[in-house]
Amino acid sequence: MELLPRSPAEFGSARYWDRFFRQRGQRPFEWYGAFPELCPVLHKYVRPRDKVLVVGCGNSELSEQMYDMGMCEDIVNIDISNAVIRQMQERSRSKRPKMSYLLMDMLQMDFPDAHFQVVLDKGTLDAILTDEEEATLAKVDKMFAEISRVLQVGGRYLCVSLAQAHVLKKAVEYFSQEGWVVRVHQVASSGDKQQFVLPVFVYVMTKFRKISGSAPQILEICPEEQDKPMRVESAERLVAAVKDKQHYALLCSQLSKTPCEEQVSLDLCNKENWRPRYTLHVVDSPSVKTSRDNHFAIFIIPQGRETEWLFGTEEGRRQLATSAGFGRLVTVALHREQHYEGMAGIQAELSGKVMELAPPGLPARQQVPFLSVGGDIGVRTVRHCDTSPLSGEYVVEDVKGDGTSYFRRLIFLCNRNVVQSEARLLAPVPPLGQKKRRKDKKKPSPAEPPTVIDKSYLCCEHHKAMVAGLCLLGDPDPLPGTPLAVLVVGLGGGSLPLFIHDYFSQARVAVVEIDPSMLEVATRWFGFSQGDRMRVHISDGLDYVAKLAAEVSVLPPAAPAQYNVIMFDVDSKDLTVGMSCPPPAFVEKPFLQKVKTILKPEGVFVLNLVCRDARLKESVLATLREVFPLLYARCIPGEVNEILFCQPSPEGRRDPAELGARARVLEGALRQPERPWDSSYVLADMLQAVKIL
Repeated sequence: MELLPRSPAEFGSARYWDRFFRQRGQRPFEWYGAFPELCPVLHKYVRPRDKVLVVGCGNSELSEQMYDMGMCEDIVNIDISNAVIRQMQERSRSKRPKMSYLLMDMLQMDFPDAHFQVVLDKGTLDAILTDEEEATLAKVDKMFAEISRVLQVGGRYLCVSLAQAHVLKKAVEYFSQEGWVVRVHQVASSGDKQQFVLPVFVYVMTKFRKISGSAPQILEICPEEQDKPMRVESAERLVAAVKDKQHYALLCSQLSKTPCEEQVSLDLCNKENWRPRYTLHVVDSPSVKTSRDNHFAIFIIPQGRETEWLFGTEEGRRQLATSAGFGRLVTVALHREQHYEGMAGIQAELSGKVMELAPPGLPARQQVPFLSVGGDIGVRTVRHCDTSPLSGEYVVEDVKGDGTSYFRRLIFLCNRNVVQSEARLLAPVPPLGQKKRRKDKKKPSPAEPPTVIDKSYLCCEHHKAMVAGLCLLGDPDPLPGTPLAVLVVGLGGGSLPLFIHDYFSQARVAVVEIDPSMLEVATRWFGFSQGDRMRVHISDGLDYVAKLAAEVSVLPPAAPAQYNVIMFDVDSKDLTVGMSCPPPAFVEKPFLQKVKTILKPEGVFVLNLVCRDARLKESVLATLREVFPLLYARCIPGEVNEILFCQPSPEGRRDPAELGARARVLEGALRQPERPWDSSYVLADMLQAVKIL
């Protein structure tokens, strides 16, 4: 039996609908859900004494159920199909005396003005607005004008719809321009996703008298029937919010039917302000053999650890899912702007939502475990947040790492998943002679997190590799006490220049930083300080190097160049380029030649390269080889970073074994009784994996 129209235009044809309902018979045809799903929304806007008009009623049971449940009795139903009107009159004549069915075209109704308190439309607008042709839009305008005419001021037009973008946009723009309040409700699903995948929405347009002049639009959305409405600023934002709900429903439907080959990422937002509250990644592990108890689990990433390789990369999450032994693992990252009431609170908040992401084959009423590291949600304390004209919004936060260690981090919110700078924290040491306060055994107080910067510890693996590059200089044994001129471009939290300053006692370190806010952050929050051997220059690194190169070019040929070591650890603010460190201008050939000009012949230029674009990376390496005859590379495991050691003369070429031996000598010289040394930092390990390009 063919019930679908041959063209969208037939949706507006009485002849088509007569044929449709004759072929369908007495079986009700429900557009977009039945009464139980719609009732929670309808009962908010339909009062028992309201006079209700149902346009395009068809043979839906909605009016009958509203009548029978006592929601409202004074209901007038209209339709252009004579067949369905006769059918519905026969069905309700004896049972529902106060409800009527009339053959009438809603584009030209016979009712007087302001005759109804409610106009109800279940799928009729969607059936008419099948395209955006001029004739179709004119018909819709006529429909809206008639609905507006028969509604009283304060009356409500309730439109049940799938909310296709062009349908929602048309309705919102028309009625908001008329001065009506527009609210969109998402209808709670019945749970039968096999029958209908897309969510159903109810537009609630409340009629107000049109005010002359430009009155503010009132646009609201209620994500679920029990939520209070949230104001949105424009029709475009309202359409986008609805589209997000539709995409989520399609995603859940897909995940419930088939395993996902690629990891799926989505944000769950705070209902108060729409800011992301949770970031979820759905990871399927085809290699895991599933049984009743290991189909599905949720993993809560401790606060502040979402940037770690295991949690912040696809490969890390894949390993986490496999080692956890679940067919599907959903990792959950917590956002710094949000407050959480412990693991139990998060579990209560997420339990219903994450079940929508359950894998196919999950046994009914299966208990889904919530996992974490150590069973808690971690610790994150935001110490400082501000906005820099150059770097944008940033935060300084203290987080608890693996075990008992605490770390202070600088995060640029334009790239919130990347730790810009990091330092380990130590507990403050009480002054000599100060007695420890006796603890009250009855009321133990929680241990205060440490706040003192550990300057002996390099948190970033790429900083460890950059320092290890000093093994390429001269004799590594006397190196710590040898006068060194070091230029570092890019301050961040200052841990790299601080380490060089503290462990190489004769090093004179010049730091170039373009953003004065970063100097303030490094000084106030990361223990950085200037002195006779450490100076910071607030300048663009490009200009500073160019100025130094110009000064060197006018010196006599015998005059020595300025620096033994030049280090670039500077990020790019342009996220559209496939290279986030350094900015492209820093690796152009003319500028690299200026770097070579100010570098001593036996010196080393160390570059932190973060490039995801393979072609761009190969181009950068080719340019570096043109300028520096000797080029070493050290990849950082689990990260995109690659540290490049560039030397102006090929005569100092050393193989990895020799570099490892030199590193052991240098480390022995750096390890002094009066200075702490991080036992996990082995210089030789940093250089054994070096390759010569």
